[in-house]
Formats: sequence, structure tokens, C-alpha cells
Amino acid sequence: MKSQADYDLFVIGGGINGVGIARDAAGRGLRVGLAEMNDLASATSSASTKLFHGGLRYLEYFEFGLVRKALIEREVLLRAMPHISWPMRFVLPFHRDMRFEGDTPTSKLLSLFLPWMKGRRPAWLIRLGLFLYDNLGGREILPGTRTLDLTVDPAGAPIKGKFRRAWEYSDCWIEDSRLVVLNARDAEDRGATIMTRTKVISATRVDGLWQVTLEGGKTLSARALVNAAGPWVEDVVRGVAGLNSSEGVRLVRGSHIVTRRLFDHDKSYFFQGEDGRIIFAIPYETDFTLIGTTDKEHSDLGVEPYATDEEQDYLCAFASQYFKRPVTRADVVWTYSGVRPLYDDGAKSATAATRDYVLSLDDNGAPLLNVFGGKITTYRKLAENALKKLVPLIGGTGVWTATVPLPGGDFKVADKPALNTRLQADYGFLTLDWAKRLIRAYGTDAWKVLGEARTPDDLGADFGATLTGAEVRWLISREYARTAQDVIWRRSKLGLRLDAGQVAKLEQFMAHEQKKEGAK
Repeated sequence: MKSQADYDLFVIGGGINGVGIARDAAGRGLRVGLAEMNDLASATSSASTKLFHGGLRYLEYFEFGLVRKALIEREVLLRAMPHISWPMRFVLPFHRDMRFEGDTPTSKLLSLFLPWMKGRRPAWLIRLGLFLYDNLGGREILPGTRTLDLTVDPAGAPIKGKFRRAWEYSDCWIEDSRLVVLNARDAEDRGATIMTRTKVISATRVDGLWQVTLEGGKTLSARALVNAAGPWVEDVVRGVAGLNSSEGVRLVRGSHIVTRRLFDHDKSYFFQGEDGRIIFAIPYETDFTLIGTTDKEHSDLGVEPYATDEEQDYLCAFASQYFKRPVTRADVVWTYSGVRPLYDDGAKSATAATRDYVLSLDDNGAPLLNVFGGKITTYRKLAENALKKLVPLIGGTGVWTATVPLPGGDFKVADKPALNTRLQADYGFLTLDWAKRLIRAYGTDAWKVLGEARTPDDLGADFGATLTGAEVRWLISREYARTAQDVIWRRSKLGLRLDAGQVAKLEQFMAHEQKKEGAK
């Protein structure tokens, strides 16, 4: 039976869950194909808050299992990708006006036993939550929580005077869209076929196999099918596969704003609102600050998500409750928004909906695994658990991803500064900021990107903001980039620094390079 199919496993969806499953399966010796209808990470997986985190606020919903899994994974992932991920300290200022969302289990419990609290988050409860956060998953790399006096600590300088005390705890940053691309690269290096801008039109069970038809008419076969289509998971189940499912997703829009830099240190802020919600304010791309996120229902996938005026105003007003200098729409230089496909657990609000995932296996014939929900921090475990369900049906070797770095990540977390210095020494024309950007994007592959260059001219075209022809050629040949938008927003965030003329020049260059490649 195995030899009759083109693939052992075919994955629909090129977000983090899809590429994570493809990588895991390919590393187990399975023949893997993956189709993504747009660019990799073109939807939800490039629109996160860019964090590997346990989800401190999920403790209020008694999601202890989810938080524990995520906390354990933080350091596993940090070791595997020390170039695109790094430790980050978060400052949580305290004031007695902080409140729960009214429907959280913790809020209801406190209202029952301590009715005089009236929905407030008391200091002792926050400290208890941070104690659990420090200890639920174990820590080896990341430091634990400490108390700050904001009247003297530099983290207090941009914050209003009423916030005199804070706690500082650890989580991790992640370059989300690069995480997707590197998983896809590693899957391909292990034998997988990665097809971007390839839409699956239909999937039908025929003679114990899946017959998969792609846009354009090409048909292929697979022993098992994984539906990792994210927000479109129900469309694939019902429209592509023609099946019914009692399970579904709740579409929740999360919007972010990016402003000019609002503070001069490298710590992030965890802000609690008087409405019970939370947002982050995070140093971003050296000269900017990232603020988010919102939680809004998003019912129509035909409408591309964007940060509405209402959401931008909300985030500005929320941040202004904390910062001495008010944050206004005039400070906003960019916005982005994505639709999170949360598993529909019947929660009353978008904020309360679970962030955990559900893997639903339909083995009534050739296996179909539907992926509902999930969060970026637990993508590797999700993939591992997906294969746990599939391996008994289609074969494959055992688990392996926990100790194997992604491309370019073959160095220790603590060695990144030394890597920056070595790259700059080997290529004397690099500024330190340029070297840091390349190491954070490519890790040890930065040397491959730069090649034998000895001067900036050796790198070819200069598009501005240190983006060169050599780097773009690497992104085309090794990272599936096809358009300028792929390069400046998903393979990097250089769109924050390039003007329209520079982007047009980049688009022309990429079209020319791909035409040359196609002529070979």
C-alpha cells in the first residue's frame, strides 16, 4: 500500500502547525507533501504578539495544563532556535485599580469568598500567579520573578507615578514568520515537498488513499491527510474533503499597533486594564514599540483582518493609562492584524476561549487529522502529538524534534553576542547593527548568506536598510520568497524602514531573478 501513494502524509496549510507537522513527519522517514495557498505564514502565524510564553493570564481561567506545557516548551524552543528567539524580561506594574474580566473562574471565586474585592486583582494573587509561573514548568535558562521599586528602577521612568511597585518575570521573544519558514526549510531538507501558492481544490478517499487535486488540475495521492488550514480548517473539512464535523473554530481577531520607540530600555511591559484585559508593550526592531493585542470576534474570512480605528484607539488609550506621555494615533507607524482560529469550547467571550488545541482523527478510511486551535508556543508538541496519532496508521520512527535545532540555530543561547562579534570581524564592512540583524535572522547561516563578499559591493544591489541582492537571492532560493511583501514583512520587518521606491526596486529585482531561475 505504501508504494501506491505519492506521499505517506499530505499537509494542507503552511502556517506554524502545518510546517511543524511536516518537519516532524519528514524527520521520521515519512514521505511528506505540504500545500499552502499563499505564502508561508501569510495569515495567523505572522500576526502574533511574537512571544514564546506560558500565558500568565490563562492561570485565571485555571488552564494549568496548558500553561505548564507552554512553560516547559519555552526553554526547549529557545535552545533549538537561539537566533530567532531570545529571553525577554516583562515588567508588570501594580495598582489597586487592576481588575479581572468578570467571567473568569478566578474572579467568580474571589467574588464568592471575598465579595469586598469587587473584581480587583489583589497584589497577593498576582504574586501567587507569578510563583506558579516560575515553578509550573521548571526553569534552567530563564531567571525567576523579582520585585521592582518603580520610583528608582529605570523601568519606572516612562511610567506614571501612581505605579510605584512592579514585578519582573521572564518569557521569550520569537520571530514568528521566520519560525514558520525555518520549519519548512528543515522539512524540505529532510525530504518533504513544500508547495507554496498552491491551493488544494478537493480531497477524496479512493481505494484506501487520499486523492488530492490542486489548483490547475494536478492530482496526487497520500496515505493520510492533515488539515492544518488554521482559520480555514472548517472550510477544508466541509468544502475540500466534503465531510461533516461537530467540531469547529472560533475566529478571533487580534490587532497590534507599532509606534516609534516609547522607552529606552530592553524590557517589555505587561499592562492590566481596568476592563480586566491585558496588553503588552514590547521593544520592537530597535527603534519601535509593539503594542497588542485585542480580542474581537471575526465572523467573515472573506474580509481581510485589519486593525480598525476602534481597536487602534483602544490600544492607544490602554497604553496611555500607564505611560506618562500619552500614546496617540499620530505615534502609530504600522498596524497588523490576524485571525486566531481558537477551538470553539462554547466560552462566552473571545478572551475566555481556550488557547489549547484539539487534534481530531477521522480514521473512517484513509486517515484525516484535523487541527483545531493551538498557540505558537506549543506548536512542536502539537506536531509531536499529531504524529503520535498517525504513526500507528502510516508508520514512522520515534520522537526527535526536542533536541534538534532549526537551520542556523546550532549554537548556545549565551553565545549569540560572540556570534555577532565574529560575523562582524569576518566581514569588516558590517556595522554591529547589521551583523546583529543577520544573526537574529539567519544564525550560523549568516555566513552562507554573505558568502565570499569582502566589500558591500560584492553583495550586489543595495535596497536600503542593509538589505542586499545577496540576501534577497538567499531568500528566493532557500526561503520560498516570491514577492517584495514576502521579504519585507514575513522574512524580515524591513518594511518599517524602506520607502515605496526601494520596495519597487526590490520587486523588479525579484521578478528578474525568478525569470532567470525559470529559464535555466
